[in-house]
Order: sequence, then C-alpha cells, then structure tokens
Amino acid sequence: MLTVLLGGARGGKSSHAVRLATATGAPVTVIATAEARDDEMRARIASHRSGRPKEWETIEEPLDLTGALAKPADGATVIVDCLTLWVSNLMEAGADDQAVEQRARAAASQAAARDGDTIVVSNEVGFGIVPADPMTRRYRDLLGRVNTIWCEHAESALLLVAGRALRLEALR
Repeated sequence: MLTVLLGGARGGKSSHAVRLATATGAPVTVIATAEARDDEMRARIASHRSGRPKEWETIEEPLDLTGALAKPADGATVIVDCLTLWVSNLMEAGADDQAVEQRARAAASQAAARDGDTIVVSNEVGFGIVPADPMTRRYRDLLGRVNTIWCEHAESALLLVAGRALRLEALR
C-alpha cells in the first residue's frame, strides 16, 4: 500500500511516517533524499535519524529514487523522506520539468506495486504567496505536480498540519 503524507515544514509528517512504519511490524528501510551540505542540514538529518529505531536500514539517495525503491526486500516497509528535496535535487542536477514528472510517475508506480507498504513524505509549498522569482515559482509548481502524481498512485493520502492529520479524498 502506498501512503503519501503532505504538509508544511515541521507539521509532523516524518514522525507520523515513523509511527505508520512501526505499526506494520515489518522490517523498515528509509530512503533519505537529503544531502548534508551544511551544518543546519546535518542537524536536521541527525534529528530525523534519532527519531527512528536503530535497526532500520537507511539508503541515502538524492536522485535515483527508482533504483533505491528496488533495493528493500519484499514485504519490507519503506519510508521515502522526502520528495521535497528529491525534486530540488533533480532541478539542481539540470532535469527539466518533463523529466522530473516522468521520474515521479515511474517511482510512484513502482512504489505502489511493491510487496510491502511504502510511506512517502513531501511538503505542500503551494499554500503561500506567489514566489517573486521564476525559479521558485517553477519549483512550487513542479513539486505540486509531483505530489499530485504520487497521490494519484496512492491508496491513502493525508495532509498533516500542526501534528494533526486530515484524510484527502481522491477526485476520481
């Protein structure tokens, strides 16, 4: 089952992903898309790690999400944390919007077809003001499309705000 957790920064997405994964009782693999490029990001990564059981496997993969999703054993639960950084990493690597969306479709399809639960974390960045510069507008719009692609493949999608969750209904 594919579950997508959306929301703003520090809204409880990652901690809820840990709770959901723990509840499955299966072995857990975390696919981390962040890169520790500065002290602040190193601290954020350390905080996330400290909130997870030590026996969980971690795959650090900033770009090749389909490759990372192929690695966990059948039946394992996978947490992908997070699409937000994955999209920015792909943009920084020079991927155009169409390539990012194609990669999102392939990875979301693969995640939904896995033998085991997959829990995906992503920020919802489209609730605020319209960004002033073209690159930030492109990022906001592209991440919104990527989130939509993943939710189209998901059996369940939740919006987390201030540690509370709202179930999102599919518009089919």
